Amino acid sequence: MRLRASRTFTVEPALPAALEPLRALCRNVYWTWNTDAASLFERLDRRLWERTNHNPVRVLQLMQPADLERLAVDHGFIEHMQRVEQAFERYMARVPQLTVAGTSRRHVIAYFSLEFALTESLPNYSGGLGVLAGDHLKSASDLGLPLVGVGLFYRQGYFQQVLAPDGWQNEEYQDLDTASQPLHRVLDAAGHPLTVGVPIDSHDVRAAVWRVDVGQASLFLLDTDLDENAPGDRQISSRLYGGDIETRIQQEIVLGIGGVRALHAMDLHPAVCHMNEGHSALLGVERIRMLMEETGTSYDEARLPVSAATVFTTHTAVAAGIDLFSPDVVRKYLANYYTRLGLDDRTFIGLGRLNPADEREPFSMALLGLRLSGFRNGVSQLHRSVSRHLWEGAWPDLPFEQVPIEGVTNGVHLPTWVSHDLAGIYDTYVGPGWRDDPVRPDAWQHIHEVPDSELWEARGHQRERLVHRARRQHSETAAHGGGHASTGEVLAPGVLTVGFARRFAGYKRAALLFRDPERLARIVNNPQRPVQFIFAGKAHPRDEPGKQLIREVVTHSRRPEFRDRLVVLERYDVELARSLVQGCDVWLNTPLRPLEASGTSGMKAVANGALHLSVMDGWWAEAYRPGLGWAIGRDRVDDDPEVQDVFDAESLYSLLEDEVAPAFYDRDADGVPSGWVGRMKRSIAAFAPEFSTHRMVSDYARRAYTPAAERWLELRGDDVRGARELAAWLARVRDAWQEVKVCAVEDDLRDGSPVGAVVGVRVQLHPGPLAPADVTVDLVHGRAGPNWELEAQAVTPMAYEGTGEDGVCRYACTYSPVESGRVGYAVRVLPGHPGLRNATDLGLVHWA
Repeated sequence: MRLRASRTFTVEPALPAALEPLRALCRNVYWTWNTDAASLFERLDRRLWERTNHNPVRVLQLMQPADLERLAVDHGFIEHMQRVEQAFERYMARVPQLTVAGTSRRHVIAYFSLEFALTESLPNYSGGLGVLAGDHLKSASDLGLPLVGVGLFYRQGYFQQVLAPDGWQNEEYQDLDTASQPLHRVLDAAGHPLTVGVPIDSHDVRAAVWRVDVGQASLFLLDTDLDENAPGDRQISSRLYGGDIETRIQQEIVLGIGGVRALHAMDLHPAVCHMNEGHSALLGVERIRMLMEETGTSYDEARLPVSAATVFTTHTAVAAGIDLFSPDVVRKYLANYYTRLGLDDRTFIGLGRLNPADEREPFSMALLGLRLSGFRNGVSQLHRSVSRHLWEGAWPDLPFEQVPIEGVTNGVHLPTWVSHDLAGIYDTYVGPGWRDDPVRPDAWQHIHEVPDSELWEARGHQRERLVHRARRQHSETAAHGGGHASTGEVLAPGVLTVGFARRFAGYKRAALLFRDPERLARIVNNPQRPVQFIFAGKAHPRDEPGKQLIREVVTHSRRPEFRDRLVVLERYDVELARSLVQGCDVWLNTPLRPLEASGTSGMKAVANGALHLSVMDGWWAEAYRPGLGWAIGRDRVDDDPEVQDVFDAESLYSLLEDEVAPAFYDRDADGVPSGWVGRMKRSIAAFAPEFSTHRMVSDYARRAYTPAAERWLELRGDDVRGARELAAWLARVRDAWQEVKVCAVEDDLRDGSPVGAVVGVRVQLHPGPLAPADVTVDLVHGRAGPNWELEAQAVTPMAYEGTGEDGVCRYACTYSPVESGRVGYAVRVLPGHPGLRNATDLGLVHWA
C-alpha cells in the first residue's frame, strides 16, 4: 500500500538574503539560452544540475541549507549571480526591436501549438514541431514582439525512450511535479486559480492555466487534471500524443477553444492568432463565436475579420500526416458547440473537407485551419510547392502556382543551440549582438577573421565532449541490458564524427547508410581516414515500422565491423540533441525527397561549425551551395523509392569516400585542416543569420502579422462596419458569379516575335448583374508546354476601358515575353473589392 496525502501544498526554499535573486532567475527560462545564467545554476551543485535534467527550480529545492549558506558568503559566486541578475534586468528592460502596428502587451499575437520545447526538464514536446515553437517564443522575446504562446500542459509529458536488449523501443512515462517546474498557476482578479470551461460533447470540462515566463514572452499551458473534472476528462491533457483519436480531438478542442477563452479570461485579446499546424484550428471557430456574441454579427460577417487575422503554418508533406476525424466523432464532440453558431452538420464538417458535399470524406483540422486563415505557409521554399500540391484541391479552379500558400523557411534560436566554445568566438569576432539583435549578415562575415587554429580547437573541444558523453551513455545502456559489450573504447575524440538524430519515420531513411554494409565497413575502418557515426531518435509510440527501423539500426551497430565506430543513443531529448549538433563534424540527413518539410536540426549543426551532408530536401534545397556542404543525389528524383534508395546510397558512399573524409584529414603542418575550416567559416557566415528564428520571426512580422493586425482593425472598426459591408458584397457576388462571362479575347501575338516584343491583349467581359468595379481581369503568362499547359510565372492586371451599350466591358493590357521558346497566357477573372487582400482565397475564378 502507498499512502496518499489528504492535501498537498508547496513550500518555497528558504534562501539566504544574499541569494534571494536566484528565486526570480530560476523562474524565467531565460537561463535556457543565456550560458552565463546556466553556468550559475550549475555552479550551485553540478551533481544536482545533472540529476534534475538542468532544472534550477528543483536544484534549489534539493540543496542543503548549509550549502546555501556557504554560497551566500562566496564572493566569486555572488559576483557571478549579480552579473547574471544585471544582464537579466537589462534584457527585460530592452526596447522592442520589432513592432507590429495594432498589437500591444494586451492586444497580443497568440501563437498556438500542441507542443513547446523550452528545456529538457519540461518534456512538453516530441520533436521538431515543439522545438520550432520554443525557438519561436525565444526569438519573439529577444525582438520584443508582443507574442504569447498557448499550448497544453501534459502531466506525463512525452515518453522517455528505453531500448530493450533486442533494440526495440519501449516507452516510459513519469509524472511531472508542477511544484518543481519553472511554471506557476495563473490567478483570476480575485486571486483564485483561474480556470476556463471548454465544451466537450454535452458538458463543460474545466481547464487550469499555467504560465511559463520565456524572457519577455509568456507561454500559457492548459491543464484538465482538476478534481472538479470527471476521471476521463482529467486524462485529456495527460500525455502528448497519447490515447486514441478521440483523445486527440479532445486535446484539440481544449487547445483551440479553451486557449482562446483562457486568453480573454486573462484580459489578453489577440489581434493575430498563429496556428502552428492544424491542431489548434478550432481557435478560429471560437474567435468567430466570441465576435458574433460581442457585436451581434452573423457567422459570415464575423468570419471575415477572424480569418484575416489568422496565420496558419503547415509542417506536413504527406496526406498521411494529417489529423482526420470521422464525421461521427466530430458530431459527438462538437455538434452542441457549432449548432450554437447557427451551423448545421454539413456546413461545419464541410469546412474540413476538400469536397464539402462529400458525406464520406473525413474531417481535417488542417483544412479547417487553411479555410479560417488569411495567411498560410509551408516551412521552406520547397515545402511551399509541396503544400500547394497537397492542398490544391481546396482551390480547384486555381493552378498550383496560384494556390494561396506561401513559404516562410524555418530557423533556429542561435543562443539556445550554439555551444559555449563557439559563442565566445562569435562574441569576439561577430560581436555580442549576434545573440539578440536582428539579423545582420554583414557582421557574420567577420567569422573569416577567426584564426583557423582557434576555430579548429573549439571544434575539437566540442567533439571530445560529445564522445565522452556518448561513451558514458553507451555504457549505461549496456549495463541495463540494452546495449552490447564494447571491444575497446567506444568512439574516438579525433575521428571524423557524423551525426544522424531525428524522429525515426520511414521517409527519413535512417537505414540508407547500411544499404551496402561491406562498403560502409571499409569507410568506417579506413586506417588513414576512419569515420564514426552516432545515431539517436525516437519513433512515435504507435509507429511500429518506425520502431522496427530503430531495431534495424541497432542490429547493424552491433556487427563486429561497426562496433566502437557506430553507436545508437537512447533517451533522445533536447539535451542530447544539443550535444549532438554541437559535437558532430558532419550532419547527415537522408529523407526521401520531397517529404522533409524543413529539417531544423541541420541548421543547428551548421551554426556550431558542422558541415551538412544531406539530400536536397527541406531547407537544404534552398540553402545548398557548392563548397559549403554536400548534396546527396543532387536533384535527381525517381518515382520508384527503391531506385532512389540505390542512387542516393551510392552518392552518399562516394561523397564520404572521395570528398568528406579526405577534406577532414587533409592537415597542414600544424595539424589543422585549413580547407575544412574554410568550409566551416563559409557555412557559418552563410547559414547562421539566414536560418535563424530571428530572421524567421521577422519574416512573419512583415509578411503575416502586420497585414493581419491591420485587417483586424479595419474590419472590426466602427462597430464591425467593414466586415458587414464586405460580407454583404461577397454574398451578392457569390449569387451572381455564374452569370459573369468572358465573351472574347483578342491579341496581336505573332509566332517568331523576338524576346521583349510588346504583345497587346484585349478582353470583352459581360459582368452579369455585377458592376465593372466588382471584378478584376488579369493576364497570367509564362512558359507553355507542347500541350499548351501554362506555367504561371507572372500576372499583369488588365485596365478597364469602358462599357458598351450592350453591357460588355472592355479590358486591355500589354506584356513582353522575357524568354524565348514556347510561351503563352491565360485570362483570369476574379472578384474585385478594395477590402480584399487576396481574392484567390474566395475560390471564385473564371478562366477564358
